[in-house]
Amino acid sequence: MPNKKSPTSLKPSFTEEKKLLAQGYQLIAGIDEAGRGALAGPVVAAAVIMPCHIDTPWRDEVRDCKQLSPAKREHLFYNIQETAISVGIGMIPPETIDSQDIIKATRLAMKSAINQLSPPPQSLLIDYLLLPDVALPQKGITNGDQLCFSIACASIIAKVARDHFMIQLDRIYPGYGLAKHKGYGTREHLFYLCQRGPCPIHRRSFMPVKDATKK
Repeated sequence: MPNKKSPTSLKPSFTEEKKLLAQGYQLIAGIDEAGRGALAGPVVAAAVIMPCHIDTPWRDEVRDCKQLSPAKREHLFYNIQETAISVGIGMIPPETIDSQDIIKATRLAMKSAINQLSPPPQSLLIDYLLLPDVALPQKGITNGDQLCFSIACASIIAKVARDHFMIQLDRIYPGYGLAKHKGYGTREHLFYLCQRGPCPIHRRSFMPVKDATKK
């Protein structure tokens, strides 16, 4: 498995997709996750099969979701969904993250997203990870969300889908600022966690939450 590198500002390309197209694969899914490092809420994965040729005004705007503003992500989220051949989204809840560990939970989310694709993919391009239990040709790409167009599209879908879900959870579990920080370990989140203790969607296997649970 490749080592994750520091983010860089890169424009994702179709290089990896073109290699697979030359090998005869037509339905190529890009896969990425959001929320792996959060303290609360699910880990979310998206699988996206994009057309082989895209001629749209927004194509050159696609980047790793972390390099985009929330407004730009929302804009691209809907355009990608309208253009994609297929989109799948998988969510794995905090209790499974706690019982399985975050990497296993991330793989489960990715497999769930892949299973929702119709038509099914013929090959997979995945940010960083590999999926040993998925019997498809696949490549794990370090910084894939920055380098590969399909993975960058998946990163946007996963991020926005998770953000929307965290906003809903904020209404169910008010007082933690979930709609603002989306469950990540910000100073505000840690303050409320210390004051109130964890709620049902906090990941109790993660150290700051584990410490707050003991108080």
